[in-house]
Amino acid sequence: MTAPTTVNLTKASPTVSLDKHGVTSGLIKVNLNWTSPRAAASTAAGEARGLFGRIRASMRSAAARDVDLDLGCMIRCTDGTKTVVQALGNAFGAVDRFPYVALDADDRTGALATGENLVVNLDHQSEFQKLLLFVYIYDGSGDFRGLDAVVTLTSDRGDRFRVLLDECPPQAHACAIALIKRQKGELVIEREVRWFTPQDGSGVQDVISRAYRLGMKWTPGSK
Repeated sequence: MTAPTTVNLTKASPTVSLDKHGVTSGLIKVNLNWTSPRAAASTAAGEARGLFGRIRASMRSAAARDVDLDLGCMIRCTDGTKTVVQALGNAFGAVDRFPYVALDADDRTGALATGENLVVNLDHQSEFQKLLLFVYIYDGSGDFRGLDAVVTLTSDRGDRFRVLLDECPPQAHACAIALIKRQKGELVIEREVRWFTPQDGSGVQDVISRAYRLGMKWTPGSK
């Protein structure tokens, strides 16, 4: 058995075959990690030296924005069933029963070292036609610039597939991260990093699902 590997999915090399890496069953964890501007400023304030340095750092910390990113997964099954796993509406899913995808936590600040995590049960991959991983700003101003957001998919044995959420355009507050789907008989991860700036009146989930022709219907939710 080959040793676990780390693959960075980029514009130049956007697709990786899970089959070729021997990742065809078990659980695969999807981790979202980012740095909240307020958390970064708070850390800097704690490390500042001198009275005036601490005062300036504290002022920057107080002015820094808080950002709540939400990781989710839109699921289209081979039988035509469609659903979503996300914190909004408390649709946390389940690993051992339908939809075989689950969200384990909701990091509201970006300060948690573990970030947010989704788990996909590949033992039921035959029931999946398409899994679309996405993220959006649930609460907070601005866009993704400066958040250093990265998504890492890790297999049971330690293979890592990384997607950096870079090149965010101004005001974009949602991103289709990657697709997990069948391609030429193999299960693949395909980097998307497609940015969205929904207009007023359209929810980000609706805009993303229409862009990918998932045919999903949405109702307002909260968390």
